Amino acid sequence: MEQENKKYSGPQERAESKKSTSPAEEGNASIANDNLSENKGTSEVGEQQELQQKYDELNENYLRLFADFDNYRKRTLKEKADIIKSGGEKVLKDIIPLIDDFERAIAALHKSDNREAILEGIDLIYNKFVNFLQQHGIKEIEAIGLPFDPEKFEAVGTIPAPEESQEGVVIDLVQKGYTLNDKVIRFPKVIVGE
Repeated sequence: MEQENKKYSGPQERAESKKSTSPAEEGNASIANDNLSENKGTSEVGEQQELQQKYDELNENYLRLFADFDNYRKRTLKEKADIIKSGGEKVLKDIIPLIDDFERAIAALHKSDNREAILEGIDLIYNKFVNFLQQHGIKEIEAIGLPFDPEKFEAVGTIPAPEESQEGVVIDLVQKGYTLNDKVIRFPKVIVGE
């Protein structure tokens, strides 16, 4: 029974047990609470400083990255403008010898009566010009005898097909078409059999 009484302590016993702590013990408890709150305050300040430092570092990295990207964008725009401005320079420089050939042919036309020699010279200039275009990625689009495809050809007219097998097929070519590096730069103008 005594054990049961010890387990239950009434309000009077609790009050007496509280009063039994000495003033020294109360002072130590107060100091401990003050130290705990100080440690809590300094740790919060330390965390805030650490977070501020991380924020400043990330912000600085962001600003540097933004500045680098802006510089890259400006540089590429300038390079692109330079390429566009002088991109045709190589092609035009390569075409100058063809102009020289035409000038010589015209001068020869005025001086010579030999028609065969003049035709041969013009054929040479034409072949040289076709080779020049091929060297720069320009190719002629084949059209005659192929089935008409509105994605590849531009129909300018139709004629009755001489044979039934030529219906819907390109019969004649009005204007040649060309590709530049597999991209159509001019569609061939064709006449289609119907």
